[in-house]
Amino acid sequence: MSGYKGRMAQIGYTMMTEQAGPRELVEHVVAAERAGFDFSVTSDHYFPWLDEQGHAPYAWSVLGAAAQATSTIPLMTYVTCPTVRYHPAVVAQKAATVQLLSQGRFRLGLGSGERLNEHVVGEGWPAAHVRQEMLVEAVEIIRDLFSGKSVNHHGAHFDVENAKLYDLPEQAPPIGIAVSGPSSCEIAGRLADLVIATEPRSELIEAFERHGGAGKPRVGQIPVCYDPDRDAAIARAHEQFRWFAGGWPVNAELPNPEGFAAATRFVRPEDVAESIPCGDDVETFVEAVRPYAEAGFTEIALVQVGGDHQLPFIEWAQHKLLPELKNL
Repeated sequence: MSGYKGRMAQIGYTMMTEQAGPRELVEHVVAAERAGFDFSVTSDHYFPWLDEQGHAPYAWSVLGAAAQATSTIPLMTYVTCPTVRYHPAVVAQKAATVQLLSQGRFRLGLGSGERLNEHVVGEGWPAAHVRQEMLVEAVEIIRDLFSGKSVNHHGAHFDVENAKLYDLPEQAPPIGIAVSGPSSCEIAGRLADLVIATEPRSELIEAFERHGGAGKPRVGQIPVCYDPDRDAAIARAHEQFRWFAGGWPVNAELPNPEGFAAATRFVRPEDVAESIPCGDDVETFVEAVRPYAEAGFTEIALVQVGGDHQLPFIEWAQHKLLPELKNL
């Protein structure tokens, strides 16, 4: 492992577009900046995972507003799929613009996507190995456009005809790539400036490092459900986050919230409580986050379950949780 392991991890806040509207998301990240979160990430969905979550605004408009409403907290997509719903040339333009609006605080997190969000444009859903090929080609196109040159590209999956970005930041947004197994770790190690994962698996970090990622940031994410009433927290986590138990191979393939509802109909509240810390016991939350730090993640983003419960969580985190997590 690199020298990052054992250092104090940065703690981030998640603007989860599946569970709050656009104005609320911006209000929440402003509060997170004020509370002392080290960075923020934003999901990029067309659908919520479950209808109970109830939202899915356009992440890039939210990011533009957040860039203007905040002044110091870093912003990041977690993650954008640059291959089906979005063409990579358009992703490059959006990312460059947000980097300018945020004055250099933006990182472009990319991944191979989920059927849930990508099927809406009617282009079908490729097999996993094809999605990874498309991601590699998309990253190459985005980097070429970030360089400022005019790009003509005719590849296996994408065509780009005389594209050029006219508004470019001095520093291009760093590119992160989401990983879940050996193949994606190889791609991230070779092409990414940072790695992204949602499980505290040290083997992902080790594979990323073997393929060229040594010394680069590693960003993880964990859902939590703060509430002074632990039973209420468990009930809310079950209602809105039981999809989390499916794992990536399942979550990438289901087409709509109804599919996730059907796939998780036998998940019990106690099952969710085993994987998501619920309540207001600080030590319980710290122990849930600790495996990420021990696996070598340098940044860990928290997802508070429940769009209406963000501000109480942020206030509690400022005074109770963040001081303890800083000691990880």
